[in-house]
Amino acid sequence: MNDSAQDSAQTEADEARDATPPFSELGLSAPVLKALKDVGYETPSAIQAASIPLLLEGHDVVGLAQTGTGKTAAFALPIVSRLDVSQKNPQALVLSPTRELALQVSEAFESYMAHLRGAHVLPIYGGQGYGTQLSALRRGVHVVVGTPGRIMDHLEKGTLDLSELKYLVLDEADEMLKMGFAEDVETILAETPDDKQVALFSATMPASIRRISKTYLHDPQEITVKTKTTTSANTTQRYLVVSYPQKVDALTRILEVENFDAMIVFVRTKNETETLAEKLRARGYTAAAISGDVAQAQRERTVEQLKSGKLDILVATDVAARGLDVDRISHVVNYDLPIDTESYVHRIGRTGRAGRSGAAISFVTPRERRMLTSIEKATRQPVTQMQLPSVEDINSTRLSRFDDAITAALEQTDRISAFRDIIGHYVEHHDVPEADVAAALAVVAQGDEPLLLSPNDVLTPPAERGVRDRDGDRGGRFDRDRGDRADRSRPGRQGRGERTGSLAPYRIEVGKRHRVEPRQIVGALANEGGLSRDDFGAIKIFPDFSIVELPADLGDALNRLADTRISGRLIELKPDQGRKPRKPRAPRREY
Repeated sequence: MNDSAQDSAQTEADEARDATPPFSELGLSAPVLKALKDVGYETPSAIQAASIPLLLEGHDVVGLAQTGTGKTAAFALPIVSRLDVSQKNPQALVLSPTRELALQVSEAFESYMAHLRGAHVLPIYGGQGYGTQLSALRRGVHVVVGTPGRIMDHLEKGTLDLSELKYLVLDEADEMLKMGFAEDVETILAETPDDKQVALFSATMPASIRRISKTYLHDPQEITVKTKTTTSANTTQRYLVVSYPQKVDALTRILEVENFDAMIVFVRTKNETETLAEKLRARGYTAAAISGDVAQAQRERTVEQLKSGKLDILVATDVAARGLDVDRISHVVNYDLPIDTESYVHRIGRTGRAGRSGAAISFVTPRERRMLTSIEKATRQPVTQMQLPSVEDINSTRLSRFDDAITAALEQTDRISAFRDIIGHYVEHHDVPEADVAAALAVVAQGDEPLLLSPNDVLTPPAERGVRDRDGDRGGRFDRDRGDRADRSRPGRQGRGERTGSLAPYRIEVGKRHRVEPRQIVGALANEGGLSRDDFGAIKIFPDFSIVELPADLGDALNRLADTRISGRLIELKPDQGRKPRKPRAPRREY
């Protein structure tokens, strides 16, 4: 695609986005619209624009769209709009294939419920204590978001009452079936009220999904959204895995080493724009914030400052940056990933236009990896992982810039000549070598801030360390070489591609006759026990049982996994007594 075609395609995308009716015209309730304004959402994605009116009218819906197209809001907004907060039993149930997705969906519901007093959402998943879930259920919950296995456990124990359920959502339905939850999903569907409204969202439509749709949905309306987005080939795309409380430090390090002219940093909410801009200004950068609430006159002044070079960094929401085209923008940073791939393409389209090169860097928290995969599929371009710049990288960049500054100063021959006489006078009267005088002048020019960082320095000010992130985890200091936080409180989190401690064989009571496959075992155990792929060794499947190599010390995860189900059966995980633990080896590729 040539330069004019790229700009034309971007313009068409912008026009199509602007032509979509706003959320205010879809029939959503006033509290929901107010919450959407708070988080900066203005224009619905294609799946949202098509699904929300149908769901509000009471239709069952089958939505076919890739992950990252905004499906969560497509089903969550109509549910929140119709919740009866006076009813304490669950009115909505959302089934998700993994606990990570269940947590994401729960957080989305919480943000949409911000102005609905008394509304509560509860995530239910393996790995979380039953006590917390039971206490919340007794107090009253309006929306439950959970994994099929843990939902089944509550139904069997009689601790989850779905008799008054009005809405049921199957999120990422194809993934749930791939992980062996088909029987659990059908059992849950069959045991809930017949008059409930069902929404099924899936990236694909295999025969099993089609059968569930015909059996359990009433005259469903089918919506198919095909992703047509693409990005400019002139824009390099990278990502950095980082936890929420480490983002400011990560951004500061990137600003130190990246050779950028002007930059847009995208955040999700209008409140975050000014907060982040203030932190950047405190670090010496010329930064300003714009959001949908900024007056047009102020927006125009800010954009003009960006164009003229008086401003280097703009912190913005999606809405505020629409239509922004500034030649100086060399970098786009997705401080927060957008809610859909369309927004991602719109964001990074602010750079790499008209033949100019650009760079896009995205911060990805561990639970957002699925969104990253969706972005790569939608853009049909790879997004390369980058490492957090180390102290050595920063010092090397600072020295290089210091050298450049000296070289530039030496070219000012008239001024150099005048200062040469002053230095000569000082050397003559104080008997100090010229090199020492030059070093002293560098100290004067640098001020109290050291030019080079020591190995133990952290760029984030002490007052900002230890702030709780959105997951409730307390942020730690960056490891100088890896840039990620060591978290040894959970099994299987020793780092990607690493495994400490030995493996031991465990027996589970599902085998070939239950039609179980290695990928189902890995998916179920990883989801319910908080394990990673690196925690799995060999998997051997026998007719009535299977042997799985897992970390010898599973800790509390052993009890949690004992209640896990695969293909509808309790696996009754326990150590296999017939074999001794052995040292780690590379996981088998069959999963």
